[in-house]
Amino acid sequence: MTGVWVVLSTLVVAAVAGGLLKARNGRVRAAHRAPAAGLPAPVAAALDTGAEVTLVQISTTFCTPCRHTRALLGPLAERTDGLAHVDLDVTNQPEVAQALGVLRTPTTIAYRADGTELLRVGGVPKAPALLEALRPHLASRVTD
Repeated sequence: MTGVWVVLSTLVVAAVAGGLLKARNGRVRAAHRAPAAGLPAPVAAALDTGAEVTLVQISTTFCTPCRHTRALLGPLAERTDGLAHVDLDVTNQPEVAQALGVLRTPTTIAYRADGTELLRVGGVPKAPALLEALRPHLASRVTD
């Protein structure tokens, strides 16, 4: 009988952990503190100085959710004035992810043109929530 309780307890813990992870996926969070040494060079070079906000997507080669995130953010940036999207593959440069405090891919970080971090999203972003969070930083509106 003890074995049954162990199995049931394990299933309950796994279900709770899975629910918590799913709830956190794609959630918009406040900006992290700025890296002590400034932005890593690949990130600084990727920022679009002509855009009000650049979404830097931190990806890796074999990351399946990264493809979905790219398919979501690319068109979003195309139809939103002042918004740019850049996909930065850190497979061969893990020091970039480490400097930014990125623990999973995809992670999307929104930066101003001056390199100030505005917000970040771990996992595949939810487009309406992301746009709502970016609205105060964009002078123009989304076009359909």
